[in-house]
Amino acid sequence: MTKDVETSGHEFSNKDYHDPPPAPLIDPDELTQWSLYRAIIAEFIATLLFLYITVLTVIGYKSQSHTDPCGGVGILGIAWAFGGMIFILVYCTAGISGGHINPAVTFGLFLARKVSLVRALMYMIAQCLGAICGVGLVKAFQSSLYNRYGGGANELAAGYNKGVGLGAEIIGTFVLVYTVFSATDPKRNARDSHVPVLAPLPIGFAVFMVHLATIPITGTGINPARSFGAAVIYNNDKAWDDQVCPPPP
Repeated sequence: MTKDVETSGHEFSNKDYHDPPPAPLIDPDELTQWSLYRAIIAEFIATLLFLYITVLTVIGYKSQSHTDPCGGVGILGIAWAFGGMIFILVYCTAGISGGHINPAVTFGLFLARKVSLVRALMYMIAQCLGAICGVGLVKAFQSSLYNRYGGGANELAAGYNKGVGLGAEIIGTFVLVYTVFSATDPKRNARDSHVPVLAPLPIGFAVFMVHLATIPITGTGINPARSFGAAVIYNNDKAWDDQVCPPPP
């Protein structure tokens, strides 16, 4: 069904493309496949490593800047830590689980019928558990600094109300999920095969750019597992209040 187009003596072949069938809402057979459990393990480990490296970077920066205002990696370095880790982990796990590492990404792909309900729920649980374990490791290794410097938890900065924080997180999460859908669009390979795209690269850069914009407002969540895991281990009233309470009337 390909159509050949002749222009100036040259023939070009238009590549046909068919969307893959949508994932079933519930697929009982999926529960019997080892590939599902391998993917769940990959999501758990990836989210654990993501939280371990990034929260450790945040605490290290705060401890260094406390004694030297010009010390530490700064906001730019924190943004690079988050974006760089996403690039690395998506690259490592894309062929196993799809490299979600974020319940917001998993939920978006579920709504688009890219993953089944069973897989989506198991991914989200694994991501949240991995985040808790990752922050738990940070607290174990940096117990003297962990509580003193906020535990890497997302908290609303002074001068901003919860409506502003919510809006910043919604926009930041949209940028990330939009980039994920664009970078992983299978049509891109069929339509623009002459443009090589390494999907983890734009996804990592999206995380980097969003962190630059929203660290001064909320500390940047855009990943429910990241915010949840840090809040569970830090267990501070303000950290929970800024996440679960609606804006005041």
